[in-house]
Amino acid sequence: MQKQDPFASLRIKEFNIFLLVRFALVFGWSMQFLILEYEIYEITNSKLAIGIIGLMEVIPAVSMALFAGHVVDQKEKRNLLVVCIALFSLISLGLYFLTSDYYTEGWSYNSILYSIYALVFFGGLLRSFFGPTIFSLVALIVPKKLYTNAATWNSSTWQLAKILGVSFGGFSIGLFGVDSSLLIVFSLVALSLVLLLFIKKKPILNKKIGEPIFESLKEGIQFVKNSKVILGALTLDMISVLFGGAVALLPVFAKDILKVGPEGFGFLSAAPAVGAFLTMLITAYIPVSKNAGKKLLVAIFGFGICILVFGLSTSFWISLIALFFSGVTDGISMVIRQTILQLKTPDHMRGRVASVNSIFVGSSNELGAFESGLTAKLMGTVTAVVFGGTMTLLTVITTAIKNPTLRRLDLTKDMQEQEEKTN
Repeated sequence: MQKQDPFASLRIKEFNIFLLVRFALVFGWSMQFLILEYEIYEITNSKLAIGIIGLMEVIPAVSMALFAGHVVDQKEKRNLLVVCIALFSLISLGLYFLTSDYYTEGWSYNSILYSIYALVFFGGLLRSFFGPTIFSLVALIVPKKLYTNAATWNSSTWQLAKILGVSFGGFSIGLFGVDSSLLIVFSLVALSLVLLLFIKKKPILNKKIGEPIFESLKEGIQFVKNSKVILGALTLDMISVLFGGAVALLPVFAKDILKVGPEGFGFLSAAPAVGAFLTMLITAYIPVSKNAGKKLLVAIFGFGICILVFGLSTSFWISLIALFFSGVTDGISMVIRQTILQLKTPDHMRGRVASVNSIFVGSSNELGAFESGLTAKLMGTVTAVVFGGTMTLLTVITTAIKNPTLRRLDLTKDMQEQEEKTN
């Protein structure tokens, strides 16, 4: 195998445009979710109300995911993403109006709260299309031999946007107010829409256009079910994110336990993304393909330890460090999982496999937010986070024992085969 070029995928013009689109979109997304968490906690002073934000997004995202995967495999990806972003920009604009005192004068808190939940719900419907479309579009822009490198830069861009998004979101609440901050989100989403138009339309690789939806969905589900590596990686990540979702309770930790205010809240929110971003930059130079299965298990086990430390800490600095290293371990996990999916998924099934991934992993972030809010109400905030970290550790141990195929996974051979085919 030739020496790895850490910037190989960045030499493709359309991939650079794609990264700019994703950066603007995720930056705005991260700001929006953080701002809504803060605003709803200010309105209600309820931990459960924070969790409901996640529930309002995850219900439609999960319900529509398989259908969305079918549509993505049947449609041209660039234009489908244009439609999704355009509709999402309208939701962001609606949230600006709902949080502006000028436009909601005379509204009750409940009316504002339920309207926010409604827009988040419609955002969840769009969310079911975003993941499969983006996953499929990347594979049409980048040649297969560069999938691992592209996954690293794609994930790094996502993390950098999240770092800056949550950091700026936390500071912007104090600097500009909630409503103006959400107007910035709308501007970023609109910018991503304009940039996307510079990417050309892509061919539809699925030869079964017009295939009955139930046959299409059955084929996608059966493929994931029969792939022990993909199924194991998705299940492992889903459980760890579901029970390790301490980030959803950061408003409570920042305000009631660590007492650090909006600025400290911004730093705490950004810490995991900073750790993940730095880690993924390193993986551009040091590939994680060798012994990928063992590295995935170790990374998620380390993530669980970090969540336990964060939950038990009463020191701002210890909490910040624990969240930083939770991002480091999560970054390793993300790169390995994305590489597995890209290398092991046939071109004509990328939308459906990505939709299953969104059910297992993508939506578990929001479901994890609800789980954290509910367990915090039932057990107490600290106990809920410790419980989540413990469940993550138990999941890793169980998976390592029950799924030897995943434990022994090595992606080096897959990468060599793709390089030989290209050359």
